[in-house]
Amino acid sequence: MKQQYRQILVTPKPFVKWAGGKRQLIPILNQNLPDSFGTYYEPFLGGGALLFHILTERNGQKCSISDLNSDLVLAYTTIRDRIDSLITSLKSHERNYQKDSKSYYYSVRESNPRSEIEKTSRLLFLNRTCFNGLYRVNSKGKFNVPLGKYTNPNIVNEENLRSVSSIFQASKVSIKCRDFGAVLRDAKKGDLVYFDPPYQPVSETANFTSYTNKNFSYDDLSRLAELCKSLDAKGCKVILSNSDSKEVSDMFLKKPWNVSKIRANRSINSDSKKRTGHFELLIKNY
Repeated sequence: MKQQYRQILVTPKPFVKWAGGKRQLIPILNQNLPDSFGTYYEPFLGGGALLFHILTERNGQKCSISDLNSDLVLAYTTIRDRIDSLITSLKSHERNYQKDSKSYYYSVRESNPRSEIEKTSRLLFLNRTCFNGLYRVNSKGKFNVPLGKYTNPNIVNEENLRSVSSIFQASKVSIKCRDFGAVLRDAKKGDLVYFDPPYQPVSETANFTSYTNKNFSYDDLSRLAELCKSLDAKGCKVILSNSDSKEVSDMFLKKPWNVSKIRANRSINSDSKKRTGHFELLIKNY
């Protein structure tokens, strides 16, 4: 089965566009992975670019992934378990969108479906058609991004969704909705934990932390730094991405942390000229 699905399907890629997504940084992240590790943990899952890379490159790799965003976690499990029904629902969205994109977009944005299929279908539809492909909720937890200017958005993207579904079904992947701190209970010596939290803002206007309706605060960052120390004490391999900010670097000044600056593009700035040429930090304990 594992060999078979690789021949039939395209390489799985992130199925949501997510602020801070790591697709462009995969070559650098791959160079910084340890040669060997036990279970791979990713407690801020988001779009899962590094997860898909690891699943594709390391056949049979055991993974435990999680996020606090329940709609996102539901999307992962729905794609794994109920792909045919999801694709049928997305095709219906696509047909209705083509008839009257503006009124249909805002009617879906206002909707609050009950079924798991429709919830996931709504998330993927809005992600494909909203402005800048940006997932953002307000203080009440409501998705509030306006319609994007697309002539023909790829709403269904069936080939990739089926590829994602197949690799999840063929792999040892545990998917949970939980706070990042829960990883301390599960991770053991030799396991790899990759943290990609909402970044600390580097300027007054860069404060994008609204993946869930609970902002990721400085206190959360402090809690994350303490968690990294505890994981290091257990013998886990830890790697962390964050912004090139003084708050972050000050928390990881001492051994065992190795801090390097890597060049990255900002993909969520509304001004495309400001999306290039900034640095972020890559921190690891090995």
